[in-house]
Amino acid sequence: MFFGGRNGSKQGTEQDKVVSMGRFRNRVSLTPLRQAEAYWTALRRGDDVPSRSQVDPRGLENILSQTFIVERIAPGIVRFRLAGQKVNEMAGMEVRGMPLSAFFTPEARKQLSAAMESMFETPAIVEMGLQTETTRTRGAREAHMLLLPLRSDLGDISRALGVFVSEGNPTGVSQRFAISSIDMRSVSADPIQDMEFKAKARTEVTDRPEKAPAKADTNVVNPGFAETQTRFKAEPSIMEEARNLLKRRKAEADKVSTETAQEEEPEQPRAARGTHLRLVVSKD
Repeated sequence: MFFGGRNGSKQGTEQDKVVSMGRFRNRVSLTPLRQAEAYWTALRRGDDVPSRSQVDPRGLENILSQTFIVERIAPGIVRFRLAGQKVNEMAGMEVRGMPLSAFFTPEARKQLSAAMESMFETPAIVEMGLQTETTRTRGAREAHMLLLPLRSDLGDISRALGVFVSEGNPTGVSQRFAISSIDMRSVSADPIQDMEFKAKARTEVTDRPEKAPAKADTNVVNPGFAETQTRFKAEPSIMEEARNLLKRRKAEADKVSTETAQEEEPEQPRAARGTHLRLVVSKD
């Protein structure tokens, strides 16, 4: 008598007992990306891009360690201005002042540069799917990055709010990522109209904020995340500097001649000069 058939016996292959652990793997949560995009959208005025100074850390308190601010310094090149703790942990160091391309492999940097130019020029929202490099000690890890364009205090679109989520960095060494997917969404309904950018008039800054003029079409400045910037003063031209130098030298020469004349001995009276011969001509 046989108990159990062939399928229920132990005569099957060992592969039937292997359970794939891929479905139990912790996937990267995209909630921080959606939260940051919702906050960024709430700051907008119509189709306008929000200002960098409007971003308040209290609005991103739950994901502050995963957020960062980048600045455009050249076409296709951006650098970190601020970065959260988890972003620094992924790099294994302080990333402030470093280019964003340091996070990416050499093959992915061209794609990153093109995406950065499209974000600032269109402008557009950029969302990228990333993967770490596979090594002998660890497999590829998944990550996502979201970049949201911002205006600087001067009115141009040269800043971006970023959010970075990943599966972590258990090794503590620097991680470099390859780009697996790029999703770009235009900010304005009419990208051509938005490309014709005109800087807004800056509001006057007063000692008392309640006396500052309020404009409906101008984004309100929030000092929570604002950068301290000063405007450049008008520099004199080379011709003006030359004229000023000649004037100063002439004034110094006149001053020296005046002092020299005052130091000379005073003229003696005629009585002390002595006698002199005088020639008198008479026709009588």
